[in-house]
Amino acid sequence: MSIKHLLLLCLTLLPLAAAAQNLVNLNTADAATLARDLEGIGESKARAIVEHRTRNGAFRSVDELALVKGIGPKTLELNRSRLRVGAATPQAKLANGAPSPARPAAKSGSSAPSGASRAR
Repeated sequence: MSIKHLLLLCLTLLPLAAAAQNLVNLNTADAATLARDLEGIGESKARAIVEHRTRNGAFRSVDELALVKGIGPKTLELNRSRLRVGAATPQAKLANGAPSPARPAAKSGSSAPSGASRAR
């Protein structure tokens, strides 16, 4: 094999190697990313993953993906090497893509929980 052929082969395989390095974070990926980057996950299952995360909080392990309706052990194993769980972004998005409502900031110097009634 000539150097020219070897170089061409490397350039051909480089995008595949880069794509294999991109991990999908179950706690931050939107439905479009999940559907695009995961095997056996279409738009419907991707929305179910985002809805599960919205209702139940962040995934603590990749294995928790199997708790999502429609995701079985085969789909989990098919995608395990592409998945990771990390910290959710501070400004998470709701299932419809809208930003989640901001939590009110606690008042400084107050020992009472936010929204608690104060004795007068």
